[in-house]
Amino acid sequence: MTTGTPRPLVQSPGGPSDPPPATPSATPSGDAPTSTGAASPGDGSGDGSGDGTGARPADAGPGQGSAGPARAASEGSPPGPPWRRLVPPVAVLGAVVGAFAYVRAVDPNRPGHYPACPLLALTGVYCPGCGGLRSAHAFAHGDLVAALHANAPAVAGYLLFAVAWSVWAARTARGLPTRVTVRPAHLWASGSVLAVFTLVRNLPFGGWLHP
Repeated sequence: MTTGTPRPLVQSPGGPSDPPPATPSATPSGDAPTSTGAASPGDGSGDGSGDGTGARPADAGPGQGSAGPARAASEGSPPGPPWRRLVPPVAVLGAVVGAFAYVRAVDPNRPGHYPACPLLALTGVYCPGCGGLRSAHAFAHGDLVAALHANAPAVAGYLLFAVAWSVWAARTARGLPTRVTVRPAHLWASGSVLAVFTLVRNLPFGGWLHP
């Protein structure tokens, strides 16, 4: 075997020379290249089932896939019959109607039927709730003018309750949730209205707001 003389490395003026290129190793002539990704048609490793025919497995029968429709039906079913869902709104409405019926029958304009307002009894100042029972009594008798004269914010509360209850009952009957979000701005606005109402009804020119 003849051994060649190694060639000297020549460095360029700008820096070290590049390393010599790597010489690929020769594959022995006796070894054949092996393939890892291909599969023969008859070994069952492809899309076939293993018998070499290439047929895909059959789909699951009706008994094996019955859990899917049953689960979907249970998830999409309503929480209960409509009459059961309407129990809370009907109970609240019954309580309010019963209270109005009692105030309608027992006149608050006659003394001795209801306790007096402690703030009015001690200081002579009308609070925001003074006249609320008289307003409810007049409202139950259909006298809207007398109800507003006794307590105007109370009449607004009656109407607001009627609208809120109607929305609640309608959504509950349809199986929809009802969410009430009370923001700080709502509380501040309500408090400001009640404060102005209380101030005006206790001033000399606010006698028309006395119950």
